Parts: sequence; structure tokens; C-alpha cells
Amino acid sequence: MQDPSQSVHVFDARDIWVTSGANQGDALDLAENCEPGDVYQLDREAVALRLAVGWDSAGGQIVAAGSEIGAPGDAITLLARHLMMAPDGDSVDILIIRHEPSATLFALPLSPIAPRLDYTLLAASADPGEARLADMVCVAFTTGTMITLAGGAQIPIEQLKPGDRVLTRDRGPQPVQLVARARMRAVGSFAPVVISAGVLGNQSDLIVSPHHRVFLYRRGAQKLGETSEILVQAKHLIDEENVWQREGGFVDYYALIFERHEIVYAEGIPVESLMVSAASLSLLPEDLRAEISNRLPNLKHRPHFGTEATRELLEKLGHEAIFRKRDG
Repeated sequence: MQDPSQSVHVFDARDIWVTSGANQGDALDLAENCEPGDVYQLDREAVALRLAVGWDSAGGQIVAAGSEIGAPGDAITLLARHLMMAPDGDSVDILIIRHEPSATLFALPLSPIAPRLDYTLLAASADPGEARLADMVCVAFTTGTMITLAGGAQIPIEQLKPGDRVLTRDRGPQPVQLVARARMRAVGSFAPVVISAGVLGNQSDLIVSPHHRVFLYRRGAQKLGETSEILVQAKHLIDEENVWQREGGFVDYYALIFERHEIVYAEGIPVESLMVSAASLSLLPEDLRAEISNRLPNLKHRPHFGTEATRELLEKLGHEAIFRKRDG
């Protein structure tokens, strides 16, 4: 089974252009064609396009099904990273991606940007460095998340250590191999998703990274997809009332890793552990990737069985088919 694709939202690079500076009127481009100090704006008519990112057999990044750009299988290349300063003094990283068949450049902001605001280019680099595509995937829990142990007791994830036995859905008690930690700014694709207490049967608020997947088991007339078991990314559950994204400040993320890709219980409901593979490692934030690669250099997982629920499927079903009604 292939690793599931991930989706990002990008702009045509021509929709971000210089309003003041040496290259006035020019679009955002490759590093050698950009001048630090130039001021850019996002066009007021710009429309964000969904780019689903997958991987070919050699590990190269390609367009996956569900994209609004190109066709499945088209090669895409990460070519540059631009650092800009927003009007409030905050910094914004923008990755430049080329859709190879059309040679069209697209811009992927790693923090939200808005039209009519000035963004000053501080640095343009032809080396993306530690930047990763696929929305900077991070499958992790936040500080304080209660994880169920083998005997039924619960413990905050930050207190777990290698060797502790955690209850898994399919294989019973399993020892933790690694609990990797990374601190990040809670902005854009790194801002955690809050699933309010009770929404999915969770005992307290479950706060996870946007790509973290919740495991749902529904059979018979309540079946949500083609199978009884589906995995739903937290970001796809956002309705701004029961589930929402919390931006601002910093967040400590903890990735829970076992010998296999497991379904564990966080705040009393089933969710996935981190799936370790060449593709998933390449998309992790550098801190987590380095720790996992150094401590578990030969670990590689097969994904847990379960249908990946697309956003389209969830929109068709409606949140009322997934959320549990609260008492009172």
C-alpha cells in the first residue's frame, strides 16, 4: 500500500508580484531573479489551488489524484525558498514549486498571507534547505495529551519513555520505541487542531497536529466510506465550532513511535501513531526527522489498514455523520 497523498494550497507565482522595488511589476520567481528589499503583494483576485502531493516508485514527488493542478503522475520540483517580512514584522517562508510538464511556477506560503498587504523580501535562496512539501507534515500530539497504557491507566504523553507499554487497538500492549519532541511556532500548517471534548467521544480536548489522523470504525448503516475503518486527518474535521485550529505562540509536538504503525488511544479515542517510512520521514520537520533517523535508523512501517477519508468524502457526508452529539 502506498503512503497516502497530502494536500497543500498554492498560488500561481504570477499572483504574487512586486509593487515597489528594483523588479517592480515582476512576479515572484526563482532566487536568481529576485531582489531582496523588493515589496510584494498577493493579487486581490488570486485563488488558492489544491495540489495533492504523492510519490513515485523512486521517492520523487508527483501530482496525486485530487489536484487542481496538472494530472496525476506529473513531476513537481521544489526549487527555492523565499523569506519575507509581513507588515506586522512577522516572517513568512514561501516555497517555489515547478510543475514540470508546464514549467509553471507555484508559490506555497508556509504561513497565511493576505492580499493588499506588503511583504518585503528579506532573502531568496535557490536551496530550499530543510523545507518540505506536503504541508510540512507532522503527525504528533501536543503536551498534556493523555495516552492509555496497557493496564488502562492514562499518562500525559510527555511522561512516556521508551519501553513503556501502551494499549493498541490491534496488538494489545506494545512497548514505545521513541517519543520524539519538537517545538514549533503555531502558525499556518504547524498550528494545532483542537477537537473539543466529546465531539468524537474524547474525554477532554484532543489537540494534535493538522495531519494527525483519527481512526473511525463504523459498520453497517453507519459505515462512512467503502470500508468500516477510515482514517480522518484532523484538519478535515475543522468546522470552527466543534473543531478549530489554534494559532499563535509556540507548540510542543510529541511523535509517538512503535515497532509498527499502530492505532493507540489518546483522550480515550483511537488515533494513529507516527508512520515511519522514507516518504514520511522526508516530510517531517527537521528536528523530528533527525531524531528518528538517528535513534531508529532501520525502522520502516507498513501503514495500518484503513481508508484515507478525503475532504470531498467528509464534505459529502457532513460533520453531523461523524461528530457525536453532546449530552445536555
